Amino acid sequence: MGSSPVYSIKRYVIAGSLLSVMGLTGCVSQSKYDDLQAQNQQLQQQNASLTDQVASEKAALSRLQGAVKYTVNSDLLFAPGSWEIRPQGKSVISKLAAKLAPTQTNKILVNGYTDDAPIGPELKKKGVTTNLDLSQKRAQSVADFLVSQGLKADLVEAHGYGDASPVASNKTAKGRAANRRVELTLANGG
Repeated sequence: MGSSPVYSIKRYVIAGSLLSVMGLTGCVSQSKYDDLQAQNQQLQQQNASLTDQVASEKAALSRLQGAVKYTVNSDLLFAPGSWEIRPQGKSVISKLAAKLAPTQTNKILVNGYTDDAPIGPELKKKGVTTNLDLSQKRAQSVADFLVSQGLKADLVEAHGYGDASPVASNKTAKGRAANRRVELTLANGG
């Protein structure tokens, strides 16, 4: 006797499915695959470039409970022994100010921090005798610059905390650099 019609149909479905799978594996040409791989590499390079750009600005933006905090490394903002903002630091802060100023309704807290290195003689000649003094002057410089860029003066506060609240160990150069920072916090509810 011959095979049943159901068995024949199943054989054709299975054979057809196998042919479809085999056909699909050959659907993408080598040149199309190479193009897609080149696009993928280009996107990875762009991603790496953007990551490097953010890292070079030494800035991090993080969402916290009820606030947004933007941290900028003080080495980007200020020359050693100074509280005057460098041009590249002004560029970073002015970009932030341009985004915040048009719709500012909340208070911006500008908090300055230093490492635990003692104050040098040049700063002492300028009347800065402690890390607390230096951090306050740096925070105030950033606050004043934010106001000059259009933020509301009554909604910007500056505070210096010296070497309090380190984010890294002061025993290494990298750690000390991380501790020298200015944090701008946008508080919800003013």
